[in-house]
Amino acid sequence: MVRFLVVPQWQGSPAPRAMLLVDGASAIAGDLPRAATTMLDVPVEAGESLGTGVRRLSALLRTRELVDEAMTADTVIIGGDCSVTVAALAALPGGTDDLAVVWCDAHADLHTPECSPSGAFSGMALRAVLGEGETQLVLDPAVRRDRVVTVGMRNLDDAEVVPLAGLRQLSVSDLDDVDALADAVAATGAQRVWVHIDVDVLDPAEIAGVSSPAPFGLAPAALSAAIRALRSRVPLAGATIAGFAPRSPADAVEDLGALLRLVGAVA
Repeated sequence: MVRFLVVPQWQGSPAPRAMLLVDGASAIAGDLPRAATTMLDVPVEAGESLGTGVRRLSALLRTRELVDEAMTADTVIIGGDCSVTVAALAALPGGTDDLAVVWCDAHADLHTPECSPSGAFSGMALRAVLGEGETQLVLDPAVRRDRVVTVGMRNLDDAEVVPLAGLRQLSVSDLDDVDALADAVAATGAQRVWVHIDVDVLDPAEIAGVSSPAPFGLAPAALSAAIRALRSRVPLAGATIAGFAPRSPADAVEDLGALLRLVGAVA
């Protein structure tokens, strides 16, 4: 049975209203089956950088410890900011040797502390999955580059262009073919797949509660169909749905239809 682990971490986000991510996680949690849902008591305080280039590092490390203690197989992580996926993969039962990662995000998240304009770990999250960046946060062993598939990225910083070039990339229009994602993951030879969804991969017309919307994104129906096709061919090791930051309870209600469609696809 799928288990939901709600991780309302906000400290990895660069957004001025990053704490709205706590409200977003709580809103999604309210529509999940209570018996299968665990809410982590993550730090409330901002935390310190501890002399590194990662803002709020101490809080991020504490959340990582909590995820490690709570993580089980067949877990869907509900964020919080999108860097919660790094903690989940670090604690994944069975490790990552046989794993592919699908990274659905409007942004590349491929900064390092040296090139990040904000120092926020969410902008470094995929780079950390690849084993590069702040040593206290990166995956070790890392996920192989040839087993990472990106979906819907369309808002890149200059420093992210070269790191992204070495990864398998699917554009928004590529998912017009419902089997394109499954084909790309199957080609990696991986035995399992983790699906990471930062909800800003969706088109702003489909979801309002994101901190940094990017036009020309995916429709929830297209992404859900692609994930279901993927699951029919490669077993799902787990998933993340992150980045939901509604400005009000009313806004949260407006967006929940799209979000629950994604939940259904990964659970």
